[in-house]
Amino acid sequence: MLSVFMLFMIPVGGGIPAGALLARQRGIGWPAMSLLYFVSDVVLAFLFEPILLGLVAVGRKVPALARGVSAMREATARNAALYGGAGSGPVALILIAFGIDPMTGRAAAHAAGHGFVSGWAIAIAGDMLYFWVLAAATLKLNALIGDPTLAVTAVLALMILVPALIKRLRK
Repeated sequence: MLSVFMLFMIPVGGGIPAGALLARQRGIGWPAMSLLYFVSDVVLAFLFEPILLGLVAVGRKVPALARGVSAMREATARNAALYGGAGSGPVALILIAFGIDPMTGRAAAHAAGHGFVSGWAIAIAGDMLYFWVLAAATLKLNALIGDPTLAVTAVLALMILVPALIKRLRK
């Protein structure tokens, strides 16, 4: 179980597809797999929150960092606008975490006035939805083609290409 958990701790990339396939190979069912992923999100919350708050605090005093924080805020606001904006309520904030990542979801929830617990609850809800979709797609694709490496590669490619295609179609 530890190896599956460690794969789920990877914040970007193939953690979900590889972790889901490893969990299936080791006989770990959906409830335990979901719990492992949830715990990885809780660990992420406790690791990321001090970084978020520290950057905000230091950004008030260091002009170059303040510009970086401001640029991140603007990028987050642009991304949040695609999902209804940071002030649109919990469903829009969950969709931000689902569509972008839990850290951006937490940042948008923070901008909307949510504290640590409610902000991370929103971000984790969106990320758990993303996990279930991606894990199910990976397992189904692997069952169809029978090659775990190809399944992970295909899912990673789709993770990159589908959002870019959607963005292009919107324009």
